[in-house]
Amino acid sequence: MKVTFLGTGTSTGIPLIGSNHPVCRSSDYKDKRLRSSVLIQWKDYSYVIDTGPDFRQQMLKSKCNKIDGVLYTHEHSDHTSGIDDLRAFCFKQGEIPIYAHERVIDNLFKRFEYIFNNEKKYAGAPILKPIKVINDKKFNISNLNITPISYMHAKLQVFGYRFNDFAYLTDLKTINDMEINKLDNLEVLVLNCIRIEPHYSHLNLKEALSLIKLIKPKKTYLTHISHLLGFHKEVEKNLPESVFLSYDGLKIDL
Repeated sequence: MKVTFLGTGTSTGIPLIGSNHPVCRSSDYKDKRLRSSVLIQWKDYSYVIDTGPDFRQQMLKSKCNKIDGVLYTHEHSDHTSGIDDLRAFCFKQGEIPIYAHERVIDNLFKRFEYIFNNEKKYAGAPILKPIKVINDKKFNISNLNITPISYMHAKLQVFGYRFNDFAYLTDLKTINDMEINKLDNLEVLVLNCIRIEPHYSHLNLKEALSLIKLIKPKKTYLTHISHLLGFHKEVEKNLPESVFLSYDGLKIDL
């Protein structure tokens, strides 16, 4: 299995529009972050977690020419607003399945009525097949069992996903022990970490490192990062030995 980090930034990306913060002005490519998303590939299959506003740009950079499905974590725009750019894949492939909580599917139906409402559907819209993800119920994609992991983003429920020994959790603030137990024996964990100071709906660095100690993965890559976490090189050299900052374009093999 190969994982490509398409984007590793928080909802504003880095650089933040109009900001003169030193990290936003950095010339280091690892400090330039599109909105968070990953491409997961095995055998001849390619799946994406989330399609944010940078999705088109991310797909062009990745040179990915086929998408077998999309898994959505939640409905916020930095994770969903690029959904229309699935149309390019649909033109070649036809219908693409999307997997999400029922609440998220309902939200997408309202926001993108021209895609999902057959009576009002635009002729050039992507052709998508929504499939509901239910907590505590594994589902199968391309002969691989996926375990949904449920947690809270402030007061909003979010799904992370476990693929074999790899798990991707973003926009997490609190998680209960039952869900943590679903994350045992991980080879790689991807976990959000927005900044140094506490945040009302995201893990900060201290909280992320504490959760990593509970889960005990072999390796962890932090994502959904804001400029307020600091410069990539400076932050990473002070992390525990098995914890790393992800960056746009990073590829890992499992």
